[in-house]
Amino acid sequence: MRPADLERITVAQAADRYVELVRARTLTGALSPATAEVYARDVATLVELAGAGTVLDDLTGADVDAILVAFARKPDGRRAGASDGPGQSASSQARFRRSISALFKHATLAGWVQLNPMTRSTVTARQRGGLRPERRALTREQAQGLVGAARELPQAPPEPGKRRDQRTELRDAVIVLLLATVGPRVSELVRANVEDFFTNDGVRYWRIFGKGGRTRDVPLPGDVAQVLQAYLERGRPRVADKALLLSWRGRRLARGDVQAVIDRVQRRVPPDQRRSVTPHGLRHTTATHLLADAVDMDAVRRVLGHSDLSTLGRYRDELPGELEVAMRTHPLLREPPAPQE
Repeated sequence: MRPADLERITVAQAADRYVELVRARTLTGALSPATAEVYARDVATLVELAGAGTVLDDLTGADVDAILVAFARKPDGRRAGASDGPGQSASSQARFRRSISALFKHATLAGWVQLNPMTRSTVTARQRGGLRPERRALTREQAQGLVGAARELPQAPPEPGKRRDQRTELRDAVIVLLLATVGPRVSELVRANVEDFFTNDGVRYWRIFGKGGRTRDVPLPGDVAQVLQAYLERGRPRVADKALLLSWRGRRLARGDVQAVIDRVQRRVPPDQRRSVTPHGLRHTTATHLLADAVDMDAVRRVLGHSDLSTLGRYRDELPGELEVAMRTHPLLREPPAPQE
């Protein structure tokens, strides 16, 4: 339904009026101040991407598509070194879309646009995510740099000003090594308890409690098991809490703490091997490199805790030069083994 009188205002004018309305709703309790500020921030980003002087009614569905893609490509300014880091997360992209959808819905009712351009948007979430400037998985060199830095942590000198009971090097090494070699979900990692790790026939296992109440027993690489044992013996605070990962005060770590640990270990990686990565990016790293090394797909599925092989496709990134390597070592062109006498 078209408004009787169309008011041709600019994107900046519409944003100012809409944000004022949103903030007024906090006075009645309809919105929390924090939510209102999220709307205000997203609307300010819309003004930046669409152009402050652009007439709001001139925006088309194609313009909205371009704005959504441009937002997906924007570096995440919440993290250090974000100017050259990955673009927005899927959740941030979905939030931004909801914010500008709400603005255009109000604009339609207020008579600022004839037709809501969001209804003509055709770009999908997969397309927006696929246009991120950086891959999720670390390359082999980047992953080896991070793993190498984690393995050196137990021998690292103490940080100045830290008491012995405040040292977390062993715990940080366990976190990075488990994420990079086993690829658990971050929720699975922070929920882990000491009793979830057991030994069978000399092999250390982690019983992971995953989605849907499913459990999986994953063997740990020998080096990772050694660091884990060292942490349990002399790095973990002696408290009654059964959590595996504790702060130096003896409290179970939260999901956000894990990212801080990764970032701290990354600062020890040589600059030419360093690239920011999330816990979920390390899950992608595990899947990518296990599959690239011709590990059985079903084994990788069981390590990651998926019920269906088809899901692995989402967790595998393309590696530079992997097709050339695969064809160079083609199984049908290898020399047959010499017969034994």
